[in-house]
Amino acid sequence: MAGKASVLRLQKEYKALCREPVPNVVARPSPDDILEWHYVLEGSEGTPFAGGYYYGIIKFPPEYPFKPPGISMTTPNGRFMTQRRICLSMSDFHPESWNPVWSVSSILTGLLSFMMDTSPTAGSVITTVEEKQRLAKASLMFNCNNVTFQKLFPEYVEKYEQQKLPKQLLQERESSLLTQRIGSKPLLIGNSTEGTSAVGHQMA
Repeated sequence: MAGKASVLRLQKEYKALCREPVPNVVARPSPDDILEWHYVLEGSEGTPFAGGYYYGIIKFPPEYPFKPPGISMTTPNGRFMTQRRICLSMSDFHPESWNPVWSVSSILTGLLSFMMDTSPTAGSVITTVEEKQRLAKASLMFNCNNVTFQKLFPEYVEKYEQQKLPKQLLQERESSLLTQRIGSKPLLIGNSTEGTSAVGHQMA
C-alpha cells in the first residue's frame, strides 16, 4: 500500500511531467494504483529503434522516493529482455546508488538514453541492427494487442489505425483491379469450341 509521502510525491511529479514532458516519452500512472506507472519510449531518429514504440512498466515501492523503482519493458525491442527487471543505476537493481532527488522524469530520461546505448547489462540482449529495425516496425501492432496499453494510450492506438488505413485501401484497390482483369479476360470455353469446330471441318 502506498504511503502518504509517496502518493503526494508521485502526484506532484505527474503534474510536472504533464507541464514539461520528456522528449520521446509518454508516461502515465495506473488509474487503480499510483505506484504503477506505464510508459512508452519512442525510438530516436538515427538509431535502429527509429519508428519504434516501446511500452513498459515502472513499479514504485511504498517507500518512494527513499527507495528506487523496478523497471521492465513489455514490447520486444532487441535491447532488453521483456517482462524482466532492467538493470539501471536508477532502478531497484542498484539501491545503493539511488538518489531521492531523482524524479520520474529523470528516470525516464535515463532509461531512454540507456536503451539507445549498447552497453551490456543484466537483462540486456544482443541483436543485429536489422532485427532491431524489424522489431521497431512491429512494435505498435504488438502494443495495440495489449488491453492495458489500449486504455492508457489511446493516441497510439489511433496512430496505428491511421497507419493501417493506407494498407487497407491499397489492398482494396489491388483486389478491385484483379477483379476487373479477371472480368475482362475472353472466355476460354468459347475459344476451345471454335478450335474444335475448325478441326472438325478439316477432317471432313
